[in-house]
Amino acid sequence: MKGFKINGVNKKCIESLIKAGVFDEFEQTRRTLLESYEQIIDTIQASNKKAYNGQVSMFDLGENKEENDKHKYVFNVQDEYSDKVLLAMEKEMLGIYISGHPLEKLKKAILQQTNIDTMKMKETAEAIEEGNKAEYKDGQIVKYAGIITSVKKKYTKNNTIMAFVTIEDLYGQAEIIVFESTYFKAQQYLIEENVVLVTGRLSLREEEEPKIVAINIEELKEKKEKKENKLVLDIRNTDEETKKRLRGALRFFMGDRSNIKVEIIDEEGNKPCGAIFMIGNTLEQFEEILGKDRVQV
Repeated sequence: MKGFKINGVNKKCIESLIKAGVFDEFEQTRRTLLESYEQIIDTIQASNKKAYNGQVSMFDLGENKEENDKHKYVFNVQDEYSDKVLLAMEKEMLGIYISGHPLEKLKKAILQQTNIDTMKMKETAEAIEEGNKAEYKDGQIVKYAGIITSVKKKYTKNNTIMAFVTIEDLYGQAEIIVFESTYFKAQQYLIEENVVLVTGRLSLREEEEPKIVAINIEELKEKKEKKENKLVLDIRNTDEETKKRLRGALRFFMGDRSNIKVEIIDEEGNKPCGAIFMIGNTLEQFEEILGKDRVQV
């Protein structure tokens, strides 16, 4: 970017270039550049105009070019936008994502909750066209997830509303057909840039791109991984009487409602020891036997 000059461009063009990431080499956040560029341009233009008119101030006489440039490039420093906003700017300006993809962080959630993607839809269409066995069939219920890039609504001959929603995943785009009953249930999610999970029927027609007729559309949410419940009891250097009391407590709390695994730490290391159910002051019972510092959940 060194020595880079732009002639004959307006401020709107500079704004677009900043959003596209062209000026990232300035080592300022894009938000800083967007907050600062108009003032910087005005300062440079005023300086150039003054030089053209032959005006020199007492400050100009005592400063070299490097010092003058410092006054021109004064940034209104701001924290960077979120990744989502930065990627949306790139898509708006260039039509593609440059520095990443908004779905990259959701890749695991997408794999867990879907059974089809754009690549699989394309491969299925190609297999059918070539007369080969396809992984999916027309009318099959599928789950597909991605980011909404466009929503086009129209009214049918029966005066009912329907929508054609374009959704992009990590491999391409697919068209989702949304009829009125599904549209009204899902309209709060049918907004550009929203990431959604679609359940619907796969439509495979000759000489047409595969489509999905939506049955349900909802926001894609990451599933929280359930933490394993575990009670760890440290019995190192405990006497036989304490161990006997502990065995009695474990037997008392074992049963059909057992929902927490027990692990014993002894001189030989950590050992699993079945499971018990925890109710009320169950934990206090073990703390009373072993001491608080030897009981951990």
